[in-house]
Amino acid sequence: MSDLELFDPEAETRSPEDQKAKDEPVYRRQIEYLFANSPFYRDKLNEAGFKTPESVGGLDDLRHLPFTVKDELRASQAEHLPLGKHLAAPLEDIVRVYSTSGTSGNPLYIPVTANDLKRWIHTSNRSYFAAGIRPHHRIITTYNSGPFAAGAVHESMMALGVRMVPVGSGNTERLLTILSRFKIQGIPGTPSYFLYLAEAARERGIDPTDCGLETLVAGGEPGGGEPTVRAQIEAAFDAKVHEVLGLGEVSISMFGEGPEQDGMNFLARDYIHMELIDPETEEPIPFEDGARGEPVYTHLMQEGAPLLRYRSRDHVIVSMGEIASGRTGPRIRCVGRTDDMLIVRGVNVFPSAIREVVNEYRPDVSGMISVRPSRKGVQQLPPLRVLVELEEDVTPADRLAETIEGEIRKRLIVTTRVELVPFGTLPRSDYKNRLLDYADATD
Repeated sequence: MSDLELFDPEAETRSPEDQKAKDEPVYRRQIEYLFANSPFYRDKLNEAGFKTPESVGGLDDLRHLPFTVKDELRASQAEHLPLGKHLAAPLEDIVRVYSTSGTSGNPLYIPVTANDLKRWIHTSNRSYFAAGIRPHHRIITTYNSGPFAAGAVHESMMALGVRMVPVGSGNTERLLTILSRFKIQGIPGTPSYFLYLAEAARERGIDPTDCGLETLVAGGEPGGGEPTVRAQIEAAFDAKVHEVLGLGEVSISMFGEGPEQDGMNFLARDYIHMELIDPETEEPIPFEDGARGEPVYTHLMQEGAPLLRYRSRDHVIVSMGEIASGRTGPRIRCVGRTDDMLIVRGVNVFPSAIREVVNEYRPDVSGMISVRPSRKGVQQLPPLRVLVELEEDVTPADRLAETIEGEIRKRLIVTTRVELVPFGTLPRSDYKNRLLDYADATD
């Protein structure tokens, strides 16, 4: 089967104009559904001056509606047990209740109906197929079945028809045994875990390039699209890396990167409408080559807990040119999240951007970094402390730390204090590596 074949050709190659025309009546029905079934949105829209579904208008008027943010949903669930005022379907129709990790607050519970789950799976099938997963492949899944929405990847893989070997997280030893025994073709996981897995294999005398992997599907955190991180993983396993991206509150795997490896295609079309905004002014940004902004999502057919203009807090770069597979619409690369962003003397900086600069100094460095702010909160004073781990058995070049500091200052307009630490100093994770550590920060 060709890498350029599509899972859902008619939808994936539809022009943006045709997509908008198809979405318009569906969106209006979703607004009617919110007024009829969601006390949360009925009140929210009434307070904003929209008293009826007709007054809301169509997709061209979406920019005038209020945003939804995660803290509103958390408050809704805290005040109205069990699932909040934004629950829009009868409780007996809810077939799954996933939750977020709660790392930035209390967990948010995500109810989905059977129809919602079916749409999630269809979207995810488009994305994983784009990323190189095929029905005949043997696949290891490293995501646990709960409580996070990523657990739905299991059902997506089964619907795609793969030969699945579920391992879950925290089972690296078992995973390495399975890799050598079953000649696995693909693994979905985080970029951090792929790098950890390569190190773990070498420590056990296993050459990762001998495992027979063809595609590694990177999601869950930024990194799989960073050229240096991607090259590091691909060289370790002699396999292609493709990114996917989802948001638990909205849908699993809304984006999937095709064989061109030129950004993640938006493949949740028909089910989700996406806007791009300036995160500071909150004004819309056109989808154009090189545009930077924050995606905002609106469900078009959701039943359980539909979202209207939901702010993702992701920061992305957009590509719009034609690609060989024929997929149309926006492609993105995620460069970071608001949760991780720091402001150093008025300059926004993401730890993932610092990592991208540091990784250009391989093989002197291992690729592991830890940004250590001096004070709690977003606002920081320079220099920003950055621990950079050296590669194993490497004597660094003279003035390596100063050289890296200079390149970060040149590229990111941020003054840092780079400290080189021995290989193995920074913790590895079988899920996500923490790039930002406030352990030494003061109030």
